[in-house]
Amino acid sequence: MKMKKKAWSGRFKKETNRLVDEFNASISFDSRLYPYDIMGSIAHARALESAKILTKKEARRIEAALNAIEKEIDSGKFKFKTEAEDIHMAIEARLTEKIGPLGGKLHTGRSRNDQVALDMRLYIKDQIREIIHLLHELKRAVVVVAATHADCILPGYTHLQRAQPVLLAHHMLAYYEMLMRDSSRLVDCYGRADEMPLGAGALAGSPYNLNRKLVAKVLGFSRVTENSLDSVSDRDFVIEFLSVASIIMVHVSRLSEELIIWSSQEFAFVEFSDDFSTGSSIMPQKKNPDVAELGRGKSGRVFGNLMAVLTVMKGLPLAYNKDMQEDKEPLFDSIDTLKAILRVYPPMLKSMKVNRDKMYAATNAGFLNATDAADYLVKKGLPFRQAHEVAGRLVGY
Repeated sequence: MKMKKKAWSGRFKKETNRLVDEFNASISFDSRLYPYDIMGSIAHARALESAKILTKKEARRIEAALNAIEKEIDSGKFKFKTEAEDIHMAIEARLTEKIGPLGGKLHTGRSRNDQVALDMRLYIKDQIREIIHLLHELKRAVVVVAATHADCILPGYTHLQRAQPVLLAHHMLAYYEMLMRDSSRLVDCYGRADEMPLGAGALAGSPYNLNRKLVAKVLGFSRVTENSLDSVSDRDFVIEFLSVASIIMVHVSRLSEELIIWSSQEFAFVEFSDDFSTGSSIMPQKKNPDVAELGRGKSGRVFGNLMAVLTVMKGLPLAYNKDMQEDKEPLFDSIDTLKAILRVYPPMLKSMKVNRDKMYAATNAGFLNATDAADYLVKKGLPFRQAHEVAGRLVGY
């Protein structure tokens, strides 16, 4: 049987085992990187033209073919095959089908190692921009709840015990502050992802006079990477994003936990709208806060993805290793999970009913003004420690 020709098959005498093809392939999940791979390839073609490796006519022909391939993928006509291994080889194979041997010139001066690093950075930058926007919508929803119930009073809690009365607006705006810091962390993460790695080659750079700054400008990067080994061998920008995503999920989970408790009949502080609740298949009376529970539960999923990539990277020598293919599925899953949550939470919060009478009634039990009593005595000249003891005795009495 004739060997299926792969781009790297020159030194091999045997065809790759089918099981190896299936095990090795990443096309089933990295196909989502296609817009960035094509964008990077077009920019690389321009760099090759600038370096006199491609003529202007060849570069324009490659660019037109790549744009046509992107339209094929957009329309669903493009068929991804396991034999292609990954999105880079799938697009290159189709390019060669369309324009012949000229398609093989495009890979001059680059490796899949710097190619995938580029694609991932472009992808993360796009996703960060979108997630910052979604976080902004969640912050707006928190502000709507606060503004709509500006005079609503409820017990503030420590140790889940009633502590002091606070405004619901003040309580909700604590989450606004958390989400503001999350947005700030994403901006910082964006800045470190904003480096253009193409030109690093497999690990040792390129022998061609490629204008990396031109490529960076075309692709919207603020700067180029400085070390070729580092460019292809680290995924700290992925780890940093997953870390920020995990912190966001901590805040989402804490908010979810409070809303779940508040919606219980024991508290009855809030009630979720019917269109953001579910029922029971056996108990007709049930109204379950499943959206908030899933938001709380999916935090573990995002945390796990962070730990997965940390574990993949922790023992890798320089430079690229195939282990690094395992960075994509955790990243993609965390992004999908986070975006789904950030889309559903704003309308859930804005449609939530707040039972202000129940909240206020809860402040009338449990001696929530004991601290105010101690502070009153302090203002009358008693040292705080003595005032605290007096108030404590009054509570005990």
